[in-house]
Parts: sequence; C-alpha cells; structure tokens
Amino acid sequence: MRRRVLILIALGLLLAGAVVLRLMVGTDHFGPASTETVAQLRRLRVLAGIAVGVSLAVSGVMLQSLLRNPLASPDLLGLSAGAGLAVMLSAYLGYRATGSVSPSMADPLPALIGSCLALMFVYSLSQRRGFIEPVTLILVGVVVGLVCGSAGSFIRQLLPDGGFAAGRLLLGRISDDLTWPMVLGVLGVSILGAGIGAWLGPAMDASAMSDDEARSVGVPIRGLRLSLFLISGVLTAGSVVLAGPIGFVGLVVPHAARLLLGPSHRVLVLGSALLGAATIVLADSAVRAMPLGTGRLPIGVLTSLIGGPIFLAMLYSMVRRSG
Repeated sequence: MRRRVLILIALGLLLAGAVVLRLMVGTDHFGPASTETVAQLRRLRVLAGIAVGVSLAVSGVMLQSLLRNPLASPDLLGLSAGAGLAVMLSAYLGYRATGSVSPSMADPLPALIGSCLALMFVYSLSQRRGFIEPVTLILVGVVVGLVCGSAGSFIRQLLPDGGFAAGRLLLGRISDDLTWPMVLGVLGVSILGAGIGAWLGPAMDASAMSDDEARSVGVPIRGLRLSLFLISGVLTAGSVVLAGPIGFVGLVVPHAARLLLGPSHRVLVLGSALLGAATIVLADSAVRAMPLGTGRLPIGVLTSLIGGPIFLAMLYSMVRRSG
C-alpha cells in the first residue's frame, strides 16, 4: 500500500510539472497589454487538457472492466467517433436553423447520445451466444469508428467553407474557442466520474470474476454495468466536446497505470486519472512547441503515432497467447 501511495504522489508531481511546463510553452510575441490575456488562455487550455485526460483514461478503465477486455477504449470502440459525429450533426442542424456555424455549437448532449449509441451498437454486434470475442469487438469498433468518422467528414463538407469553423470537432485537438463555463463543467464531470470510479473499484474487482461469483459476494452486476456504461459515455462525450476524438489515451494509459499500481481498480482509476491528465497536458505542450509552418499539429496525431505501435504490440501478444 505504501508503494502505491508513493506512486500516486509521483504521478501527482508529474501532472504538476506538466502544468508548469504548459504554462511556459507557447507563442511569446505579444505586447505587455496582452500578457494577462495569454496567461488566461494558457490556464484555460491546461484545465481543458486535464479534463480531457482524466475523462479518456477513466473511461478506458471502466470500459475494460465493463467488457472484460484489455483492448477496450473509447476510440477503438467507436465512442469518440460516435460522439464526434453527433456533435458535427448538431453543428449542421444549428447551421440550417441559424445560418451560421461555430465550434461553440458543440453540445454535450448530442455527444453523450452519440457515444452511448456507438457503444450499444458495437456491444450488440460483438456478442455471440452471450460471449464477446476480444478481437471481434475491436474489429467492430474500428469499423463503427471509421463509418462515424467518414460520416462526420461528409457532414463537414455540407457546411460553409468546407466546415472550417467546425472542423476542430474532428481533429483531435484542444479547441481555441473554449469558454470557462464549458471547461469547468467538463472538468467537474471528469473529477466526479473519477471519484465514482474509485468508489466502484471493489465492485469492478469482483466483476472480473464470473457473474455468478460476483453476485455471490454481493455485487449487483446489472447495476454496475449500467453505471459503467453511462459514466464512460458521459466522460467520452465531455472529452469530445473539448478536443474532438483523441486516440489511444484511453487504451495505453490504463495499461501503464496497471503496470505501476497493480490490478486494484480503486487505485487504478486514480492513477489513470493523474497519468491521463499529465499525458494530454504534455502532448499539448509538445504540439505547441513544434514549429510547423502549416499550423498546430493535432494532439490526436501525436497520441496515435505513439499509441498505435503499442496497441499493435498488445494485440499481437493477445493473439499469441490465445494460440
């Protein structure tokens, strides 16, 4: 237990260091009158990065427990793409109603509906005689994600100027059009979700056994699954509203935290939240520091470049173990 506490403290210090670094990184070509405004924007982006990282990491832990599948994550199961499609569709309907479109049209409710519908669809298609094959689940999730992503891109082309104003909803980057109420709202939900996840930790530990064994120790399996389903959908929706779909954070971070802290979900949720927040804040610092003449690199590109090979290694290891 002492070792776990020390590791959690170290992860907290890592997050604190990432926050300090992010507050120092960025364009400095501003006059004295703009200094406070720039500082406010950086603080806003830091909080947004923390909210996104906590949401994705905790959602990944919950989905892996819910589906008893170590490869489950919001992006690989199509939740992020489903939420992004729903938000883009909401932006298009808003454009049709008002004649203008803006990233500020991103609404948590359509994102929540999209992520939950995507998870329900993937879950139902992946079942065979009541059993879910891990590789089948991933294949179905990838296909659903591709379809939702393509549909979102198509809707984007129906908007003025090719949907440039709303395009960040599909890019996987922290928006430059965030507001304090939006960021603080998602941050509050992410922290609440992490707290509930830690509270449900012992139940998630028991659910790793068979349903009958979990019920024998007093775990309400159906209620637990419904709770994990809804919470993971809400957390994914919040992350998409702030930054669009960002890949592999919900997959890689829980596994890294599990290696450091062990399988206990109560500690795992807290460690994943801290590590996920630090990961997104550091990734945002990295893309801000890259001198690209064509604009800022989306965080989702960086996380995919790093997370993709790790995912392939995990998948290869699972296939070899299964024979």
